[in-house]
Amino acid sequence: MAELRDIVVRPILTEKSSAAQEATNTYAFEVGLGASKFQIKQAIERLFDVEVSSVRTVRVRGKTKRFGRYHGKRSNWKKAYVQLAEGNTIDLRDESQAG
Repeated sequence: MAELRDIVVRPILTEKSSAAQEATNTYAFEVGLGASKFQIKQAIERLFDVEVSSVRTVRVRGKTKRFGRYHGKRSNWKKAYVQLAEGNTIDLRDESQAG
């Protein structure tokens, strides 16, 4: 199995993901492009000691950007929406920013 940090890159903390956490107990993570749903489920369960009920993934295409006369493209990346079983939660707050 791949390293856990290669599967789960970082949590995505936005207003939309925060609303999903409160409404449906669903968390968003940036994951590796080659990570499968099964690998993501195992990694989240091992990292946070929770029970995962479902995983949905989406490939996010990188935007084409222009810097003056130069054209470039941001990298493609993969996002996973992980729904936890009833009664499980993950604390994603940054400990250095916590009051």
